[in-house]
Amino acid sequence: MSELSQLSPQPLWDIFAKICSIPHPSYHEEALAEHILSWAKEKGFWVDRDKVGNILIRKPATPGMENRKPVALQAHLDMVPQKNNDTVHDFTKDPIQPWVDGEWVKARGTTLGADNGIGMASALAVLADDNLEHGPLEVLLTMTEESGMDGAFGLQADWLQADILINTDSEEEGEVYMGCAGGIDFITTLPVEREAVPAGFTTLKLTIKGLKGGHSGCDIHVGLGNANKLLARFLAAQAKTLDVRLVDFTGGTLRNAIPREAVATLAVATDKVDALKAAATGYLATLQNEVSPKDKNVNVLVEPLASETNALTANSRDRFIALLNSTPNGVIRNSDVMKGVVETSLNVGVVSIKDNEAEIICLIRSLIDSGKDYVVEMLTSLGELAGANTAPKGGYPGWQPDASSPVMALVRETYEKLFNRTPNIQVIHAGLECGLFKKPYPQMDMVSIGPTITGPHSPDEQVHIESVGLYWKLLTELLRVIPAK
Repeated sequence: MSELSQLSPQPLWDIFAKICSIPHPSYHEEALAEHILSWAKEKGFWVDRDKVGNILIRKPATPGMENRKPVALQAHLDMVPQKNNDTVHDFTKDPIQPWVDGEWVKARGTTLGADNGIGMASALAVLADDNLEHGPLEVLLTMTEESGMDGAFGLQADWLQADILINTDSEEEGEVYMGCAGGIDFITTLPVEREAVPAGFTTLKLTIKGLKGGHSGCDIHVGLGNANKLLARFLAAQAKTLDVRLVDFTGGTLRNAIPREAVATLAVATDKVDALKAAATGYLATLQNEVSPKDKNVNVLVEPLASETNALTANSRDRFIALLNSTPNGVIRNSDVMKGVVETSLNVGVVSIKDNEAEIICLIRSLIDSGKDYVVEMLTSLGELAGANTAPKGGYPGWQPDASSPVMALVRETYEKLFNRTPNIQVIHAGLECGLFKKPYPQMDMVSIGPTITGPHSPDEQVHIESVGLYWKLLTELLRVIPAK
């Protein structure tokens, strides 16, 4: 942690280091929440929690600025738990280990939690700094954003006093967000039948690994490999040809992370083992040609594996492989209104076979409800063809852009004065909580800003040090120039 204490602005980085030291993956944020509550009470701030665990802290205005519009700084408490396959780490018990690599801060083998830990640290650093000028101030920290936006869904009405909300969950310095995609999970469950593996068959483990992975919204347009889809493609080409029996399939760990690894347990006649290995070698060459510019470490491995588990019947195998291979993935449509922005997408995030059913979990995102509905209908139809059960779940709205937003105009003007350049006003193809906040607080004016974070939701996550300083300068100056009510 001593490395981070050398960075500027020091109070922000010191608080971020403390956040890293307290485990806080989704659904396990309570230790961090309790620490923040104790810290706020020690500082003498008004602090409260609502029924879903969201934290609200209030700080009075700087003397002479009591008439300014009250502002809420908002971040979420949880982080995405992803690690490299060779990293030993328990996200519920072990601290994140950040380190400085040139211009960036990274973590050792895991996600860093800069999403949204830097934003959270900036809000707490504002509270801690008595030299900053600001009007009436609130800090809202929400629960379990990454796994379903639970805190935003349950946010208490008439709790916040702010007229303006500054969301700190954006991930590109120099870009200011005025809208975001909505989303919905889609779960397909396919009944399968099993039978004994024939005599004379050898069991093998086939793994696709080494992919970069990433954020299923912000990175969906980049063309990164999806391990679930790549493994399904191989099986679709080889299963019938080599009479491959499928025993198991496991790929991905989170529906909002592009899966980096997928594993299938296979059984094949012993005299066809070499043919399977040759097919895997040929497929690796294909992938290296297709995806290596972005996924240069992609690998396909075939290894021996002892297993006595029954395999899927040929009919169940074929229906599962066909279903997964034909499930769309990636960008469905780009926006005609916001040039360069994805309108609708989906991520085939988590695939598993357990006993007598196979499950495919996708996350659909869209800037427009009709786009989201279209993909739901498409996956429903696909499920019907395969004889599967389908269920959309946990939908959340997008954040409709407001071109006349006063705070948006103020951010643009302030950014131009500070840095002598114009920020990009954008709509992000990811889920921000602002859309949900609009239900209990329809009149609240909202904007989203943040530093540059690359590789969120993957162990490649890193935050650009200089951009944190620029973001901090913009945030604190914004608070100073917020107009009177």
